Amino acid sequence: MNDSQHIIAPAILPGNPAKPCPELLTEEEAILYLRLNTVEIADPSATLRRYRDQGVLRATQVSKRLFYRRVELDRFLERVTEENLR
Repeated sequence: MNDSQHIIAPAILPGNPAKPCPELLTEEEAILYLRLNTVEIADPSATLRRYRDQGVLRATQVSKRLFYRRVELDRFLERVTEENLR
């Protein structure tokens, strides 16, 4: 197998290894996916809202609820990783 033929395992939400991660995540699932629940943040929902307000994370409105596409969360993580030189 060469470098261009790598296998990508399906995403799994923390805490539920038997269930694959959906493509469209609720706010609670997005918090788990980004692991905001594992750091000392008083209000992870407010953190997601701030990311949206700053334009660094996009949400998708379906009916009256906001959801997060997994691909958008992955893009957000890529940008944060590229900007963080640690």
